[in-house]
Amino acid sequence: MNETPAFHPALLPAGLRDVLPPEAELEARSVEAIMDCFAAHGYQRVKPPLLEFEDSLFAGSGAATAEQTFRLMDPDSQRMMGLRADTTPQIARLATTRLGHAPRPLRLAYAGQCLRVRGSHLQPERQIAQAGIELIGHDTAEADAEIILTAVAALAEIGLKQVSIDLTMPNLVPSLLEGLGQAETTLLARALDRKDAAAVAATRLPVAATLLALLDASGPAGRALPALLAIPLPGAAHEQATRLADAVAALHRHSPSLQLTIDPVEFRGYQYHTGLCMTLFAPGNQAELGRGGRYLCGDTEPATGITLYPDTIVRAAPARPLRPRLYVPFGTPQIAAVAARAKGYATIAGLCPNPSPATEARRLGCTHLLAGHTISELDRDE
Repeated sequence: MNETPAFHPALLPAGLRDVLPPEAELEARSVEAIMDCFAAHGYQRVKPPLLEFEDSLFAGSGAATAEQTFRLMDPDSQRMMGLRADTTPQIARLATTRLGHAPRPLRLAYAGQCLRVRGSHLQPERQIAQAGIELIGHDTAEADAEIILTAVAALAEIGLKQVSIDLTMPNLVPSLLEGLGQAETTLLARALDRKDAAAVAATRLPVAATLLALLDASGPAGRALPALLAIPLPGAAHEQATRLADAVAALHRHSPSLQLTIDPVEFRGYQYHTGLCMTLFAPGNQAELGRGGRYLCGDTEPATGITLYPDTIVRAAPARPLRPRLYVPFGTPQIAAVAARAKGYATIAGLCPNPSPATEARRLGCTHLLAGHTISELDRDE
């Protein structure tokens, strides 16, 4: 008779994990630094709920998150609810309802956890931390630049001072493929996704020459942007290319050394975006530090925003120093511990007398020992 294997209490579903010390503290401190930077740039924090009714969660731009949303029945109202897979649609709901009469442009910031049905190849986690900003009610290249520059400033606060920004217009290629059959559209979309110029040329479609030129107009903005603007694009596509150029000019006015790349055929993962989009990377690291772009808030109001991923950022950023851990032996006057905390130490109180405070301090992972009012650093080799 087969016995069911014993269930280990540490086993978690795929894509979910426990975050342990010191990573959990590093992530929390990174979120605090990011949010402080957002606040300093005038973005006011909001806190939408983790759960919402499907009717509101999937309204407008939220429809794009439906396939990634966990659902459950509300036992109180007997209505279906969803666990948010992305925070931006919730911010759009707030902007059009409770903050509908607030002055524009409206600058909002948020931080929290999201849960997704499936992870991706580059981001297999299903529970992810988000910290982001939204600028609602202003449709200009200057607004696009502000969002990007504010995110760059937030990353600099936690040690990522050299980042690259990849800019794209995810609706540019779809506007060029309008009128083609489903099979041709799918074939070209897959070829562009792989950056396969030979497969694009092999279609021999009239639009192939334009798409090949767009593939060549990729790379550092200094080279790619003139190549993009030289392509004879039709109306809607030309407007998008011009807007991208305006955003690059605005960014370079404020930060001439900013590393910008352009990918005019990239459209993956931008399901509800309507204009300029951006992805932030750390040099030498394929993981996305954040992404965002322009969209419609409530189907009519222009908005743009960016979401940073603190869990990814912690792994890419230089190690941040943690509070040194100070062992406070049993019986030490509280005033001494209070003074130590004021100096930036994390105090670990002894709960009973111990004949060897230094040994106990090392056992508990402390770096320093308090003796009376004197703090000494422990030798780890003893």
